[in-house]
Amino acid sequence: MVSELLFAAMGGAIRMASTELDNPMIVFGRNLVGAAILLGWLATRGGGRPLATRVPHLHLLRGLSGTGAMYCFFYAIAHMPLAEAMLLKLTSPLFIPLIALTWLHEPLGWRTPLALAIGFAGVLVILAPDARGIDPVALIALAGGVLAALAKVTVRRLSHTESPELIVFYFAVTGLAVSIIPLPWLWQTPSTQALGWVLATGLLATGGQLMLSRGMGRAPAGRLAPFSFFSVVFGAILGWLFWGETVTLATVAGAVLILLSVLVTGSQRLPANRAHRTDRAT
Repeated sequence: MVSELLFAAMGGAIRMASTELDNPMIVFGRNLVGAAILLGWLATRGGGRPLATRVPHLHLLRGLSGTGAMYCFFYAIAHMPLAEAMLLKLTSPLFIPLIALTWLHEPLGWRTPLALAIGFAGVLVILAPDARGIDPVALIALAGGVLAALAKVTVRRLSHTESPELIVFYFAVTGLAVSIIPLPWLWQTPSTQALGWVLATGLLATGGQLMLSRGMGRAPAGRLAPFSFFSVVFGAILGWLFWGETVTLATVAGAVLILLSVLVTGSQRLPANRAHRTDRAT
């Protein structure tokens, strides 16, 4: 629950930073802070294990998909109600079984099609298409869910041969390298206030990941899955307190359906040892 509170607070920091800075600047700042923390941690380890890898293409795929998801989510957080953005961020479990089936040839259990049907029904309720169509920002958030699912399936594939530390290291390096590319054209010199919000974004994101990893190391992923929805609750509270946002009935109904889908999917877990390695890396 603390990790989800930190992620929701990260969303608030992104919203504040976005009043002055464009999305690429915020993504770069978040990656820079995360990489600095990681490099500091590696420096304290002394010799440690080597950083050589036999699957650089998979690390690159994980880094590109994860960074793409970050761009999508950060943009959505800045341009739609915070609770809805946090909720659409949680749609990645709906796409993971489909990607795992296509790529890793992992069979779908009998509950998975039912869970996917319920989950996608919840997404449609939230998107609420009308005569004007679907909000493009919501589609960007949904694309972030697809990219996040691809990143997590790649982590599952990497965990067969790579350590969690190595996976996290190459993700940080790739994310920072990718987010540097657009800066020559889009650079903005941040004010002291904006710099503080970007720093808060990186610190809150890193703290949330640390707390999430600690929680995942002490309980099965399926049991912890429902707690991820606390980020929606905390996001709704922050959105109401600071931006006067209200939660619509469609958002509540969609959240219930997606939560039900996650509960059904989470009851079909990986074997304990494999799930533990995957969760730590993620």
